[in-house]
Amino acid sequence: MKFGVVVFPGSNCDHDAFYALGNVLQKPVEFIWHQSEDLANCDAIILPGGFSYGDYLRTGAIARFSPVMKSVEKFANSGGLVLGVCNGFQILCEAGLLPGAMMRNSGLRFICRHVHIRVEQTDTPFTNAASKGQILKIPIAHSDGNYNCDEATLAELEKNHQVIFRYTTPDGSNDDAGNPNGAVHNIAGICNRGRNVAGLMPHPERAVEAALGSTDGLTIFRSMVEALVGAAKATA
Repeated sequence: MKFGVVVFPGSNCDHDAFYALGNVLQKPVEFIWHQSEDLANCDAIILPGGFSYGDYLRTGAIARFSPVMKSVEKFANSGGLVLGVCNGFQILCEAGLLPGAMMRNSGLRFICRHVHIRVEQTDTPFTNAASKGQILKIPIAHSDGNYNCDEATLAELEKNHQVIFRYTTPDGSNDDAGNPNGAVHNIAGICNRGRNVAGLMPHPERAVEAALGSTDGLTIFRSMVEALVGAAKATA
């Protein structure tokens, strides 16, 4: 298996994602430049956090038109695993690979701190190594993490169990109190209907070693590894 980490002008979490996959999990990983349409035969693609193209216009609005995104869209539509983290989540929404949109945080301030999110579904390639209801401690760092969508889309997300992470308190007792940015229904991360594309605002790549304050982010990356191993066995 091989992971690909897309690098846009302004990405600043690409090396963190590369380190988490290559150094911590010891899996093959390669950088993919935004101008390339070649995904280098990768089995999973990561769109990292940062400020792609300076976040001019809207977060992710320009990156959506990068040459690499044509290939990412084709890859996703063929069932390939795609994970967008923070700015990567914003790009996936702009590209139409995930529903909804990101708005300014309700407090109109940049927030950089650890939050707690609850795993809502475990039947995805991004959460299969977790247990349903598990609380993960993972940091956020964003100004535009307030996930929103219209009522019809929200109803579809809930009906199809596409909300895979929800902000909550450390003990999981009060989701509203754990919501740092005003996201609708306390949504921290979602997947598409095919369950092969996912995005979340918290940064799992910044929670992979004890020195960082948490190793809970590894749950998401290990889930992807297990999914790829399972897929390889199924086709062997």
